[in-house]
Amino acid sequence: MHEERAFTFACGDSDERLVGILSLPLDAPRPATRGVVIVVGGPQYRAGSHRQFTLLARDLADAGVPALRFDYRGMGDSEGAQRDFETVDADLRAAIDAFFVQQPQLREVVLFGLCDGATAAALYAPNDARVAGLALVNPWVRTEAGAARATVSHYYTGRLLQGGLWRKIARGDFDFGAAIRSAWRNLRAMFARSGDDALPVRLYARLQRFDGAVLLILSGNDLTAQEFAGVAGSSRGWRRLLDKPRVTRRDLAGADHTFSRRPWHDSMLAWTRDWMRAW
Repeated sequence: MHEERAFTFACGDSDERLVGILSLPLDAPRPATRGVVIVVGGPQYRAGSHRQFTLLARDLADAGVPALRFDYRGMGDSEGAQRDFETVDADLRAAIDAFFVQQPQLREVVLFGLCDGATAAALYAPNDARVAGLALVNPWVRTEAGAARATVSHYYTGRLLQGGLWRKIARGDFDFGAAIRSAWRNLRAMFARSGDDALPVRLYARLQRFDGAVLLILSGNDLTAQEFAGVAGSSRGWRRLLDKPRVTRRDLAGADHTFSRRPWHDSMLAWTRDWMRAW
């Protein structure tokens, strides 16, 4: 059982107000000292695609874990100008501050994020001692080379196994010229060099600095997840990082980016709940 409360809070010293929704346990044997802040990815608001963040927050509250989902400035019902995932540190800090005010028994929080919300959470976490854990779902590490490698290794291989492609070829409806040009662009992009300030490099450095628990969930049928998997397997440093005992990895074959089918969504919820209980 749970209850929900809507409230607003200021972002730092500005007059801009952010909107948050608390999902709180009812009849818990003792007040929870660890809560979850859900960090929304992409240009969307606190409910998430097919209400996935609403359902996640309620599921956590039913399991005894208070959860906060909120809108960045410029998103959903929050005030201010729209911003991207690399400029939301003030929003995240304000949300955690407000969470602790609303639930004064809290001692620490977990940041749960999908896509660039996961990356925003990981970039922020080392700078706030209250963040004890990160649940990172299909983290965004987009570079031109990484996207091309994921497309070549994941999309093209799957496409060749699709009967629809071969039926299209048999009917003479397949544009070989366009396909060859697209493949050539991706093959060239695969070998583009990324600078030291590339997103995967910065994300690795922040995760190295963060000493809390990490849950990594990757969808099997998602180019964003496959790009991250490619980055994670590309260097000894990344492999050592993800092999640390504090990191738990879960891969869900067949799942899309937002776990749009009920079995996929239920697996993501169960993995998150079990991980929260394990430490």
